[in-house]
Amino acid sequence: MKPAPFHYHDPKTIAQATDLLARHANARPLAGGQSLMPMMNFRLLAPDHLVDLNGVAELAGVQAADGALCIGAMTRQRDLEFSPQIAEAMPILSDALRHIGHRQTRNRGTIGGSLCHLDPSAELVNIVALHDGVMDIASSRGRRQVPFTAFATGAMTHSLAEDELLTAIRLQPWPRPHGYCFLETSRRRGDFAIAAVAVLLRLDGGGAIDRTAIAVSGLTGVPIRLSAAEAMAGGQRPGHDLFRAVAATADTLDAMEDPYASAAYRRHLARILIYRAMQTAAERAQTEAAR
Repeated sequence: MKPAPFHYHDPKTIAQATDLLARHANARPLAGGQSLMPMMNFRLLAPDHLVDLNGVAELAGVQAADGALCIGAMTRQRDLEFSPQIAEAMPILSDALRHIGHRQTRNRGTIGGSLCHLDPSAELVNIVALHDGVMDIASSRGRRQVPFTAFATGAMTHSLAEDELLTAIRLQPWPRPHGYCFLETSRRRGDFAIAAVAVLLRLDGGGAIDRTAIAVSGLTGVPIRLSAAEAMAGGQRPGHDLFRAVAATADTLDAMEDPYASAAYRRHLARILIYRAMQTAAERAQTEAAR
């Protein structure tokens, strides 16, 4: 199929892009196009105006600012995957990126496009939730910052107004040494995950867990932070009993069902992935601390 007729716009600055969004009803920004274009071809979306962001150079790149990484919304997933800066400051992001689709999709796909599409199983959505990300948003009316928890309101649903544009994502790297692990299960390599788990873990001087963060995606419309499990792990020594207790919290999650997996199966996968991710993150934390 082919998309419905639309008007094409090619802005070169953020100001031009936000002005176009403000002046035209039923306008859509175009980032990598890996999700938007197929949806338009199937007539699931029919925007009257397409605002192409690929010529807006100021939307791409990674900068360190106030201890955080500020990642431009139009930064390609492939560039982040091979960024030495990302690998050093946030290795779990490098790991997660390798699970996204295939090389061809990562060549075009952008971090901002993935976050605005907000597929419940998307890897980048999980990682931003794990790091309590903050979203930089611009419009012709001004700029604002929104926590990711307020940005992601449901499956494939965000809180951006029609005239607003996601310009950057701010993530706070964990200080080294720390352990990390991203795991997911999908039907085929490159598919969206049935369930995915990301874990960050830091040890204190005595070898006990000083801090941890656990995010689960693929079960509900938005990623879930296991706050109770994170608190449970604090002050405990890593080991089988702790990992099993933390993983058991997945049994209480309200998981969705679809033709590919039942809610019970998704919870089962989450429980296994949480255990394995906690185990790997703890081993990596111990290895880094010993260096």
